[in-house]
Amino acid sequence: MNGSTDPLLRVRDLEVSYRAAGASLPALRGVSLDVAPGEVLALVGESGSGKSTLAHAVVGLLHANATVGAGSVRLAGEEVLGRSEKAMRTVRGRVAGLVPQDPTVSLNPVRRIGPQVAEALRVHGLATRRSAPVAAEELLARAGLPDPGVRARQYPHELSGGMRQRVLIAIAIAAGPALLIADEPTSALDATVQRRILDHLEELTRESGTAVLLVTHDLGVAADRADRIAVMSGGRLVERGPTEQILAGPTDPYTRRLLAAAPGLASATAAARAPARPVVATPAVSGAPDETPLLVVRDLVKDFPLPRSAGRRAVHRAVDGVSFEIRRGETLGLVGESGSGKSTTARLVLRLADPTSGTVEFDGTDVTTVRGAAWRELRRRAQLVYQNPYASLDPRFTIADVVEEPLRAFRVGTPAERRERVAELVDRVALPASVLARRPVELSGGQRQRVAIARALALRPDLVVCDEPVSALDVSVQAQVLDLLAELQAGQGLAYLFISHDLAVVRRIAHRVGVMRDGALLELASTEELFASPREDYTRELLAAVAGSRSRKVHAAS
Repeated sequence: MNGSTDPLLRVRDLEVSYRAAGASLPALRGVSLDVAPGEVLALVGESGSGKSTLAHAVVGLLHANATVGAGSVRLAGEEVLGRSEKAMRTVRGRVAGLVPQDPTVSLNPVRRIGPQVAEALRVHGLATRRSAPVAAEELLARAGLPDPGVRARQYPHELSGGMRQRVLIAIAIAAGPALLIADEPTSALDATVQRRILDHLEELTRESGTAVLLVTHDLGVAADRADRIAVMSGGRLVERGPTEQILAGPTDPYTRRLLAAAPGLASATAAARAPARPVVATPAVSGAPDETPLLVVRDLVKDFPLPRSAGRRAVHRAVDGVSFEIRRGETLGLVGESGSGKSTTARLVLRLADPTSGTVEFDGTDVTTVRGAAWRELRRRAQLVYQNPYASLDPRFTIADVVEEPLRAFRVGTPAERRERVAELVDRVALPASVLARRPVELSGGQRQRVAIARALALRPDLVVCDEPVSALDVSVQAQVLDLLAELQAGQGLAYLFISHDLAVVRRIAHRVGVMRDGALLELASTEELFASPREDYTRELLAAVAGSRSRKVHAAS
């Protein structure tokens, strides 16, 4: 740095493979790229394209079964490949900070948040034991976490997925690194918090010359935020160039397919000829739902205790008087910021948590107090696709075992029939049959989420609660999964409670949309009405924050 024109990060001819099931699987095939000081380079591509492998290679965090076959990685002029773990500890945080993709496995579940952030400061000599707690709270505030003093005293499981991701961002920026590697840094965040976090990354770049390697499957984010875009497919870089050039005239067929599948993102060429297209094109929703309510939620309330303050025990009201209905064959979308109560509402609907007050009726039966056989029947007819594909799959099972498990648990079919059903489900979520013999650790985040969706559909449920089911998927597979959900709904009359921070996705899949904030349901309307004429200022703020909007405005103005 220091005025040098040399790249801060220089990768040349990098080859990495993984050993799995007795075979060597190539992940990077001769990848070369540069990141200049102060530059934002977006690395985009489908799940399994090698994006995260490249990011982890830069900071020496490749999995134990990874082998670097050839190539060079120079960071701030120094070669990092082949360095010892001890030597790499001086690089991580100070020279290159990493925001990992998954906050659940990256935070220590038995330590409070504050000490985990403070540790990043103390390791690099930036704070003393006495000053570190205050500095940690300041970092949490910079990362956009509300009530940082309270959050610092909580454990990771007490925070929402988005809040945990912001904790990781605070840790990554603690030592003021020259390069920030952000591996899907906002995939778990709602649109408004996503915008604030990405605004902060831009501020780092502008004020301190920090370079950013932004790894993302969200082309809207890449279009809005990056100076240059590099497109990966099958472990290779197939195209790279200035953002405007890639959007206006992609030369590789794969890049063109990615842009065509991106919700709400028009190419520069199309935008120059016509006004920016809507947030989402043709909806994937099925026909008119049945008039009979399958799920009826009334005045649902859930309180959680907070750490003691001044000798008093306070409570946090995560869900505050929420009421709605879902009819057979209908998709109700729930949107709102992280911590707004969406996921807690989902857990209450499925009786994975007990409400403080209120009722949940499923197919005419009040399930808020059911036990035994009645509860087991509910679990068969109502399934959940979790937000986190890393924590929701048993690492000891093969993928075939994971998908078959609910069929075995409810004694559905013969072993041969179950195997046939498993193969059908894996195919329908766009995974090759070869994954059946593999384990979750051998799959990318997006591939794991597709397995989780297949597992939830195994028992042919009446209601599927989808908690951020496509947030880990690249845009092309995301479109396939949404079409699959709509197809299943049309054929089987499935009802969905679809929770997402991505309003473009919700507009594509939902018949009606509810907006939550601070535990309350602010407004509930048909999808068309809510997107065309939102009543609440907060809803309008959410719509304005949809990724890709900055790019669309630029193209529309031109």
